Amino acid sequence: MVFDSSEEARPPRLVGHEIGQDLSTLSIDEIGERIELLNAEIARLESARGAKSSSLKAADAFFKL
Repeated sequence: MVFDSSEEARPPRLVGHEIGQDLSTLSIDEIGERIELLNAEIARLESARGAKSSSLKAADAFFKL
């Protein structure tokens, strides 16, 4: 079995992104992937905030009766 030494030297790819992480080791494609990942997470957070806001408004309306 032959191993490619370039694969051994390269650190494993992270699935996520850590806030404040050193970006100097990332390729342009990896930075683009992180941007897409973070944009998806922002959309998920905004959706959760909207759902909680709607629930809070419904509870406020119910208890003001």
